[in-house]
Amino acid sequence: MGYKTTTEDELAFVLEEGEGYTLEFKRTVNSDLSKEMMAFANASGGRILIGVDDSNIIHGCDTSNKALSQIESIASACDPPVAIQLEKLPQHNILVIHIPEGVNRPHRCNKGFYLRNGASSQKMSTQDITAFIQAEGKVRFDQLIRRDLDWQEALDQNRLNHFLQLANITPKNDIANLLTNLGAGEYIDEQFFLNQTGVLFFTKEPTLRLFHVNVVCALFKGTSKAYILDRKDLTGNIVENVEDALIFLKKHLQMRWEITAESTRRKEILELPEVALREAIINSVCHRDYTEDGANVMVEIFDDRVEIYNPGGLPKGLQEKDFGRRSVCRNPIIASLLLRCDYIEKMGSGIERIHSALAEADCPEVKIHYTTMFTMEFPRPTFIKSLDNTSTPHDTPP
Repeated sequence: MGYKTTTEDELAFVLEEGEGYTLEFKRTVNSDLSKEMMAFANASGGRILIGVDDSNIIHGCDTSNKALSQIESIASACDPPVAIQLEKLPQHNILVIHIPEGVNRPHRCNKGFYLRNGASSQKMSTQDITAFIQAEGKVRFDQLIRRDLDWQEALDQNRLNHFLQLANITPKNDIANLLTNLGAGEYIDEQFFLNQTGVLFFTKEPTLRLFHVNVVCALFKGTSKAYILDRKDLTGNIVENVEDALIFLKKHLQMRWEITAESTRRKEILELPEVALREAIINSVCHRDYTEDGANVMVEIFDDRVEIYNPGGLPKGLQEKDFGRRSVCRNPIIASLLLRCDYIEKMGSGIERIHSALAEADCPEVKIHYTTMFTMEFPRPTFIKSLDNTSTPHDTPP
């Protein structure tokens, strides 16, 4: 038996946790099953629970040998066939389809090529498939196993508890199983190990275990890097670094206050929308190229602009014309955990929210550059206004 059996506690957990990068619920066997199995095989593997609906409610399903044979036939019809293992949960009339990461990827079915992206399966374009084939043989950074770490010694229970609270997941006694279901580690020969995602989210002093993953914040005098006024190296986990980078920005950007008719309390309004800055920071820590260990995520404030940038341009398979409209994850497990704790609203929507927030606040559009670095440049409205106020009548157009 090549899979870890599903206990009652395990089932209770996945029902509370809901669908994710490695978990899918289906009420019945239908024509989409081949697509879902193939998407898992083309990604990091996963499980499909038949007999559970999208609201995490158990309805049960047909668990007869005929039903098992039908599922095996669907998996065999993929090209190349998807390897699966079937498990019955007779007390609930649920079937669990265990799908390992495909050895001969990419797989296709009569609907095309699909890849798991967050909690859904996304159809791959021709460019996606080409990039996928070129990248085969490379293990994704976020799923690399850390055999060198004693996970129990490295684990920061407070960080794990904080994440579970954000994700509305009840803490469990079986922590290794909990982390496995979150995608933060896996069992190898019945021994549990954290992966790099687990290190980034749930360990003590993650930057000592991955020295290049800190976020560097800096305030400069003027519009160049000649004089630095303040600098802070953020060495927490991913969630803490997002919040602390935002605190740094709020400390050094200009704030105004308004009292509205709806409330007597004054409302703080940052010169650049907080939601746009937050999305930009999340984008940087989520989609950076973590295999590049010579650069950090940077948050830089100048008199005229804010720049937030990270190593890695556009992910392979994402064309410039599709940027902001389609999502191709460089680090799908990291993205999945950020989605679970509501730091990502839905895959591929962050850039759109940045544009919307800036437009609503009547701020200049963000300038986005992507070569070997991915940079978001936010012009500061206060600097533009100061230029307008100092212009002479001769400079002002009629």
